[in-house]
Amino acid sequence: MKAIRVSQFGDPSVLEYADLPALTPGSGQLLVRLHAAGVNPVEAYMRAGKYPQLPTLPYTPGFDGAGLIEHSDDPAFPPGTRVYVARSLTGTYAEQALCTPAQVHPLPAHASFEQGAAIGTPYATAAWALFNRGQARRGETLLIHGASGGVGLAALQLARAAGLRVFGTAGTPDGLDLIRQFGAEAAFNHRDPQYLDQLKAAAGGPGFDIILEMLANQNLGHDLTLLAPRGRVIVVGSRGPVEIDPRNIMTREADIRGVTLFSATPAELAHIYASVTAGLESRQLAPVIGASFPLREAARAHEQIMTSAARGKIVLTM
Repeated sequence: MKAIRVSQFGDPSVLEYADLPALTPGSGQLLVRLHAAGVNPVEAYMRAGKYPQLPTLPYTPGFDGAGLIEHSDDPAFPPGTRVYVARSLTGTYAEQALCTPAQVHPLPAHASFEQGAAIGTPYATAAWALFNRGQARRGETLLIHGASGGVGLAALQLARAAGLRVFGTAGTPDGLDLIRQFGAEAAFNHRDPQYLDQLKAAAGGPGFDIILEMLANQNLGHDLTLLAPRGRVIVVGSRGPVEIDPRNIMTREADIRGVTLFSATPAELAHIYASVTAGLESRQLAPVIGASFPLREAARAHEQIMTSAARGKIVLTM
């Protein structure tokens, strides 16, 4: 089978397009023939050797994918079943992946394989950040910094379905249009020198109850000035250190809470994916594909995902 292999940590050029032996499932394992794989920032950090938990070399990257069950002894997933994959045993940047039953979920017929590959990490991260770490409640005001990316759009859809008032930022006209299309009450260009004043005016009164932050090293200090009393900043992503004024936390009795999906228990993940699958089936949730690359061009996908002009999800196709 064709797959991406990483034999040393480094820049995107270490993503080697290789021929590997076909996979053979063991007892209790499912074999999935993948048609698409999602590309996530965490995979770029791991490839570069800049993540706290690094895989053993050599390895095939990828947490998310979608395709058809090729082999299974599980009656819930007979061969031919359309599924999306959220984590695997062997990596998803490949034509095949071995999975446990807990790692595969039904993909509704109306959803494409590319959309299926955009579900696992972004939607689970968004749900974990909003409802487990952020304790979001109906009627609260939410600001999503970087709402046009994969996690941002997932959070926007989940929050709207849960009855929150949602505001978002993006850095391009297309991104701003996309945020509005999916129901943000207002969208703001974070490249505009006046955008912080615009956000304060939009929040009105006390400020935002929750801020979902994708780039804390740039925005965290400003976020703290936008919070309502006892508000929460939920840090999903950061690319370096940041300086803040602790008084902005003290006077609001505010919280800064970090997010890593790796801390979720199997039971918590099962609950999240059951909810996400139901949202897909009801069409309340609809992954947006921003760019698609053939598997052999994984390096290009990794270069693009680290740019700041995110619009939807980046996927690889087989």
